[in-house]
Amino acid sequence: MRIYLVIVDESEEALVALQFAARRAAKTDGALHLLALVPPQPFNAFAGVQATIEEEARARAETLVTAAAGNLLSQGAKMPVISVHMGEDIKIVRKYLEEHPEVSALVLGAAKEGGPGALVAHFTGPGMAHMTCPVFVVPGGLDAEAIERLS
Repeated sequence: MRIYLVIVDESEEALVALQFAARRAAKTDGALHLLALVPPQPFNAFAGVQATIEEEARARAETLVTAAAGNLLSQGAKMPVISVHMGEDIKIVRKYLEEHPEVSALVLGAAKEGGPGALVAHFTGPGMAHMTCPVFVVPGGLDAEAIERLS
């Protein structure tokens, strides 16, 4: 079974990547892994405040990835594997791929305009040599019809 890893955040490119991966999984009898990344929070000298800030950031990420999974289920997709991790995005994705050798492809979305984001730049640039699976980069300007046709 093919497993597609999608990084879920609030960006438009993440939504396009998710739509593409969901269609691809449906057509190949595959499955999705959804990974929400919680960036390190700015240091706060008061430990209680720091813990609250980190917990709120984690809760936002969990809500986002759970909503994405619910949306997929409402469209008839299989229940995806959901993970939320806090830390540096590239390191988290690398570690996730190491811990999940069953992942068949990392699916990232590209922005409609401007240069690539940090994940796309890394995993299609210097980080490509160390990848254990292919990387799909889905153009951010694709509409639902194009995604359906290409997936």
